[in-house]
Amino acid sequence: MTALETGCIIALLLACAALLGTRISRRLPDHHLSTDSKEAIKLATAVVGTLSALALGFLVASAKTAFDDAETELKTSAARLVLLDRVLRQYGTETAQARERLANVVEARIAQAWGGAAGEAIATRTLDDLGVEPVQKLLRELAPKDDVQRLLKTRALEVSSAIAEAHWLVLETGNEGLPTAFLVVLTFWLIVIFLTFGLLSPYNGTVISIIVVCALSVGGAVFIVNDMAHPYGGLIYVSDEPLRIALSRMTRG
Repeated sequence: MTALETGCIIALLLACAALLGTRISRRLPDHHLSTDSKEAIKLATAVVGTLSALALGFLVASAKTAFDDAETELKTSAARLVLLDRVLRQYGTETAQARERLANVVEARIAQAWGGAAGEAIATRTLDDLGVEPVQKLLRELAPKDDVQRLLKTRALEVSSAIAEAHWLVLETGNEGLPTAFLVVLTFWLIVIFLTFGLLSPYNGTVISIIVVCALSVGGAVFIVNDMAHPYGGLIYVSDEPLRIALSRMTRG
């Protein structure tokens, strides 16, 4: 289930809970909704509301931090790709094949990570992607002729290892999202809150409209948290511009 579908379902559940609360309130005896009863209900709901607000606030902040970290990692990887290309060019003409393969890897990464369907996680698009490992194989086969080439080969292997590590880290974290159990508990808390809203609110068009808008807002917050957990495959995704700039700076031949 995509992040957008999850957010829409939660918004629908909350709106239905509020409407159910309004119907229940019209069928309850008057003493069940007396002033003292309403105060007790409000106090009990406040505890759940505080928990839900804290949980959503922390989740949004955490998702934004993870998204920013992914963007920073992408820019770092792009810079390392350009650096690796420069190091190989300094090595000599023997690295022409490795540089060509490196450029092909970048092109394939752009096509795979940003060319899939919206909402599709990157890990499902790159199952056969070996990353920079084919380039590393070519680098290991190089036979340095002097100390300069030996140092350049060592440096190229170090940079390529850092690129490979970042690549597999992206794949390992590409399917992360909200844990199902946590999402279920959070949704239950929110349903209780909106049920209470409907229970204590008068039944008129203005109140119903505001409650529906609030339900959509909460569903949108859950969508943002879930979608930003997939920075390379959701509707809100990291731009591929750093890789495209890196590719334009990598001269072939």
